[in-house]
Amino acid sequence: MRLIELCLLFCSFAIQTLADNDPREHDSRRNCSGTPLYKNPHAAIEDRVTDLLSRMTLAEKTAQLIQGDMSNWINTTTNALNKTGLTQSMKDKAGFFYVGYPVPQQWVAEAVTIGQEYLVKGTSLGIPAFVQSEGIHGFLIEGATIFNSPIAHACSWNPNLVQKMASAIALESRALGVNQIFAPVVDLARELRYGRVEETYGEDSFLAGEMGYHYVKGLQSLNVSATVKHFAAFATPEQGLNTGPVHGGERELRTTYLPSFKRAIIDGGAFSIMSSYNSYDGVPTIADYHLLTEILRKEWLYEYYVISDAGATDRLCGAFKMCTSNPIDKEGVTLYALPAGNDVEMGGGSFNFLTIPQLVKSGKLPLAKLNQAVSRVLRAKFEIGLFETPYTAVPPNETSSLIHTPQHVALAREIDAESIVLLENHDGTLPLSKSAKVAVIGPMAHGYMNYGDYVVNASQFRGVTPLDGIRAASNGKVTYARGCERWSTDQSGFAEAIAAAEQADVAVVVVGTWSRDQVELWAGLNATTGEHVDISTLKLVGAMPYLVKAIIDTGKPTIVVFSSGKPITEPWISANASALVQQFYPSEQGGNALADVLYGTVNPSGKLSVAFPYDVGTTPVYYDYLNSGRTVDAGKIYANGTLEFGHQYVLNTPLPLYEFGYGKSYSTFLYSNVTLDKAYVSVRDEITATVQITNNSTRDGSEVVQLYVADLVSSIVVPNKQLKGFSKVFVKAGKTRIVSISFKISEIGLWNRNMEYVVEPGEFTVWIGSSSLDLRTNATFSVY
Repeated sequence: MRLIELCLLFCSFAIQTLADNDPREHDSRRNCSGTPLYKNPHAAIEDRVTDLLSRMTLAEKTAQLIQGDMSNWINTTTNALNKTGLTQSMKDKAGFFYVGYPVPQQWVAEAVTIGQEYLVKGTSLGIPAFVQSEGIHGFLIEGATIFNSPIAHACSWNPNLVQKMASAIALESRALGVNQIFAPVVDLARELRYGRVEETYGEDSFLAGEMGYHYVKGLQSLNVSATVKHFAAFATPEQGLNTGPVHGGERELRTTYLPSFKRAIIDGGAFSIMSSYNSYDGVPTIADYHLLTEILRKEWLYEYYVISDAGATDRLCGAFKMCTSNPIDKEGVTLYALPAGNDVEMGGGSFNFLTIPQLVKSGKLPLAKLNQAVSRVLRAKFEIGLFETPYTAVPPNETSSLIHTPQHVALAREIDAESIVLLENHDGTLPLSKSAKVAVIGPMAHGYMNYGDYVVNASQFRGVTPLDGIRAASNGKVTYARGCERWSTDQSGFAEAIAAAEQADVAVVVVGTWSRDQVELWAGLNATTGEHVDISTLKLVGAMPYLVKAIIDTGKPTIVVFSSGKPITEPWISANASALVQQFYPSEQGGNALADVLYGTVNPSGKLSVAFPYDVGTTPVYYDYLNSGRTVDAGKIYANGTLEFGHQYVLNTPLPLYEFGYGKSYSTFLYSNVTLDKAYVSVRDEITATVQITNNSTRDGSEVVQLYVADLVSSIVVPNKQLKGFSKVFVKAGKTRIVSISFKISEIGLWNRNMEYVVEPGEFTVWIGSSSLDLRTNATFSVY
């Protein structure tokens, strides 16, 4: 019955469209004979864009620049079709529609098909839409594969696995008709109080760029568009508060924040970008002509479109007070954002771009600006093959062969295990014997899955918990005691936990931070990380630190697992626990991945993508600080209360507790014989460093070989060193491998006093090692 109604709706709409529009605006359309050029898949894309643009009315152009939403025509509680909502939504918001709702899979597939068929068959031009959802933890739909968090992906230092994951996400998305994913996030985690650290690839632009690049390549290999976000410098807000202003100058923007975006966007070939909520140096990025046009379009030559974040355009009047907000100055918002280079307006706000036709007719908005924005959207649609394949949803009986397949689940476990970082392993406590009696303790150990944000609502009840994974891996007795609740100071459960530890050979205590899915976050439920959940301390909350101490005090070997979305600052745990493991927010296979590492089925190879400070007051602790930073005359407070006074800091240190790139293994690796293939190079050259890595242990293992470059003398102050390459290599026990890492000399330049990018002549040192501080060997070359 619904399909019949829909066909009648298409017919009536087509007739009404021709009646409602100015016939003069359709002359070129009516005079065409045969198939229009823009529908010819063999025609040049620019010719197709030009042809289609010439056929469009002001209203049709405007509709391409505003995001719609499937909830406009599908009731997300009952799945009822709203025909009036469909026609109205597609009249004004035809370029895109969002489908990221916690509903059954086939509701989404059906809603997408209805929407696309309406556009393709029920409108005069038949322009299909980008169908959008989230994808940082996997495709955001009930029953899809849940991967671990991006901050964890980067700890794997395995871009190829990230690319495989993104391809899996694309396959699952296409199965329901979704052709655009809001990911990757290549913001930098350099402000650890900020709630969305979990969504980033960490503190370093090179590593984030590599992960983002491979995510884009994997996703778009199956013609699902990536949306790189949040452009730019979003994740370092004042006081760590979400959407707050970001302070910095042009050189910092170009040196630190933009390289990861350029790698993902330009090298990766991303078809879209999401602008950010913040201002940078006093200019809202959504209306920053310098960023969105002069840099992105004129310097980088980016050809596709930029979309705002949800409700972001309204902030120009509301938060930024650049126009009146009661009522909102819709024309003012549009004239700030669109000419600056923000082409598309996402929903969640006042739909200010609906004023575009009247602004063009009044002469306030040049038609050329509108055509430019629409062309960028159409170009992306043609490039990704949307006109040729507007429908990708498969029949219900085929989804199980594409969504949440055994292969995808296994991939989630593999990435998760490679992302786990072994921080401490005193006296070789790990790996555990499978026959050991284990007490599993802690509020993150069982009862729910400790996922990050942007998983589908109610996901916490699906997945393998740490207790589940340990029980499945163990041949010995495994007991469980929660000990305390994550958000409570109540210690009444300590006695049970202590008793469990005393009766076991070893205790595994799982504590950390917690996030929420977006439904729960916006409902105001408590959390300690996630979007708009920012913190003033990086310590464990409530009873959790006291629970850890109580278990350590039993004298039983105690393995502490941090399950979190950001670093935790409890140095006393590092010193007193038998072992310390960092598992950033896990995949649905998180418990199995953790058990793989704890029992030695997987030799840990994860390295930190973000440094751990001793205390929030010692931040920032990113490794690539500018020369002259990190003056150290450290003080200390000892466990017995003794005070040792220093100056930087009086009772602490500005150095990290665990530095960027740090991570232990069950193997040990020796570095030797570093060589460079060139000693003197020009800016046009590429240089290759070669080093020998020997596994000096009885266990096979993987090592992340990291290459940093230091500019020894420069005309401005530059970072003390910068990551410029890495390679994750598997080395058998007792064996040696030769590892080569190359980089381009053009990539070690600086922005000089005239804000020109140059590679200055002089000496540079290549450092190779196991972390940003554990640098084992070096060599020097000269640029002439």
